[in-house]
Amino acid sequence: MGWLSGIVDGVRGWWSKRRSGGGPDTLGPDVAAVGELIAQLRAIDGDLPPEDGVRAFNHMYLRVTELVHERITDAYFTNPALLARLDIRFASLYLEALRAPVPDAAWAPVFELRHTPGRLPIQYALAGMNAHINNDLPLAVIAACRELRLTPESPGVLADYLRVNELLAGVQEEVRQSFLEGLALEVDRNTAPVANLVGAWSINRARDAAWTNANVLWRLDRLEPLRTDYAATLSRSVGLAGRLLLTPVDELT
Repeated sequence: MGWLSGIVDGVRGWWSKRRSGGGPDTLGPDVAAVGELIAQLRAIDGDLPPEDGVRAFNHMYLRVTELVHERITDAYFTNPALLARLDIRFASLYLEALRAPVPDAAWAPVFELRHTPGRLPIQYALAGMNAHINNDLPLAVIAACRELRLTPESPGVLADYLRVNELLAGVQEEVRQSFLEGLALEVDRNTAPVANLVGAWSINRARDAAWTNANVLWRLDRLEPLRTDYAATLSRSVGLAGRLLLTPVDELT
């Protein structure tokens, strides 16, 4: 997967230059970097075969990142610099997980089962969002706040975080409707339990939990080994939820 190593190395190289190049509050380079990340996500989308479960997640995540990028540049957010930085840190964690020889516990179900038959694309999309939001997002929030000398309690941080929820609700509805339309065409009674599963999972509820965990990890900073133990437990719990989301369709009936 040399092409993927190139993507991740490119992000890291850009980030190294960005951090050594002066003022961290300049918006332009961060917005440009989000655009580069979108191009990289599109490249991954084109390179992964349609039957790869990771592609189902990548396709959904690409749509989310495109929407956030559009809003960063049209004054939708109070602090667009924070959202751009958060988007970069967040996406980098996914790219690192995609490259890792051994997946983190939160991502393990998605990568271990990505080629296994018996599951529908929407299950992989949600399992990927589960790992990325519940495990990666708290870490990205902390990293972005530190780099911009903010805290989760700084004015406007939570408000902008919640504004992203409004965008994501629309994306999740797009995916859900696309899936349900596919079911209507298949007229397969065995997929009805998956429809229930899709209806029960919520991006916004996952982001609410991620915000709580970001605040917990922020307060546990320098309290080792408690912080590391909490993060590891969180990752394992997220992985367990991911395995449930990827239950084979015939076992859900």
